Amino acid sequence: MSAIKSVGGRTLAVAALTLGYALMPVSAEAKQPPHWFEQFKSTASDAELYTFLYAMPKGGDLHHHMTGSALSEWWYELALAQQQHGYRYYTKVRINNCNGFGGNEFGYRPYLLHLHNLLESSYKKLTDCEKSEYKRLEDLNAREKKAWLNSIRLDAAHEGRDEFFQSHWQRLDELMNSPYLIADILVKNMQAFGDEGLIYMESMMGASGYTDPDGNPIEPDAVADIYRARLQQPDAKATGVTVRMQESILRFAGNAEDQLRRYFDFVSRNNDLYLAVNMVGREDNDKGHPMRFKETLRDLRRTYNNVKLSIHAGEVDEPNFHIRDTLRIGADRIGHGVNLIDDDDLLRQMRYGPYLIEINLISNLLLEYIERYDQHPFPEYLRLGVPVALSTDDRGMWDSNITDEFFVAVKEFNLSWDELTQLSRNSISYAFIDENNKAGLLNTLNSRLDSFEQGFESQGVKALSDITPVTYSFVCKQYQLCDFTASMP
Repeated sequence: MSAIKSVGGRTLAVAALTLGYALMPVSAEAKQPPHWFEQFKSTASDAELYTFLYAMPKGGDLHHHMTGSALSEWWYELALAQQQHGYRYYTKVRINNCNGFGGNEFGYRPYLLHLHNLLESSYKKLTDCEKSEYKRLEDLNAREKKAWLNSIRLDAAHEGRDEFFQSHWQRLDELMNSPYLIADILVKNMQAFGDEGLIYMESMMGASGYTDPDGNPIEPDAVADIYRARLQQPDAKATGVTVRMQESILRFAGNAEDQLRRYFDFVSRNNDLYLAVNMVGREDNDKGHPMRFKETLRDLRRTYNNVKLSIHAGEVDEPNFHIRDTLRIGADRIGHGVNLIDDDDLLRQMRYGPYLIEINLISNLLLEYIERYDQHPFPEYLRLGVPVALSTDDRGMWDSNITDEFFVAVKEFNLSWDELTQLSRNSISYAFIDENNKAGLLNTLNSRLDSFEQGFESQGVKALSDITPVTYSFVCKQYQLCDFTASMP
């Protein structure tokens, strides 16, 4: 080293020493030990990993449809309980070929659809032949009840996108008419999510389209009051979960622009509870393309200053410019974003940017937008710095929960602890809630994460000994995680 030359008045000693150290083998003592989470992952069973993720504090779920978030068993239980509000339901258990089928098979209420649900007031308007096809919901026998429960979840290998979009919602039909039932479903989700460590829900939970038991419309503002009252009840408050809502327009409907105008006004007037409007519905129906709404949204922004947009975009299995167009018309968040991976320029521009993609891993698999998880662009977005957060979409119809989303992400994409916590923080940081409440939620999340991490570092797997996850059929079928009482040490 004594013969090192000087170039331009600067010594090469530092460069030489640096090169020398770079070429020297690093001793075992000098290596950094693996992070505690990496150590845990390397030895944990699937049951231990799942239990860890179930117990882990989480942020929010920013993308879920409330009517799609109810487990089949919840629908049945709560539908029968609606008799206290005067609602009684009938379901179709046979086809008697009344009136030569008597309906449009391509409409919203196809005749040849078993286990379709009606209000009693609608049932009474049917012909005698049509009435003979229906039973009171509470009168179903065991076989019929099992079929009814299975009819509104994707539980068979042959079911997929078409079954979901063309049968599930049509079967529910007038079950969705009672705002009291939907409010109860909200609380059921708050309880279940709260048990999983979630602290915030931003639900697509409309206030339009509801009726009383006789089929008369209930005004949206009255529905919002029903929701507010339900959220003040002790069982809702005990969950510790903060709730805000979005209204949804059916993007391909003939009156979608009128829906957009009505819902902007409604959200603005009910801004304590409602924060945003969302464009939903099959994106592969070209009548709902984003640029259809450009002029309507420009007009609305001249008047309203307190309504956000979170729009489904890129939930297709073909390249298009829907995400680009969705941002052009003013979206603040992107739902799904699967085909962003095909738009190189936009992908580059969205790195470290203000727009979050709401990732729905299970939904995208079951609705066949990907065939396998290794086709999902989520890890590319995450590790390129595109803001992302995990969400559940229609978890009742997948028979899953938010822990399943985290479990899939860790198992399939080897997430680190920093990535896990970043996903949770993103789900609060990119929420539409006001800044004061957002800051409080972030403080709560960070405090809980710190306590959880310290407890696990000091106790290891023993910290999970009192945790028994509540699971559903998805993780049982996909990962054989079915009986946690027999799985944990």
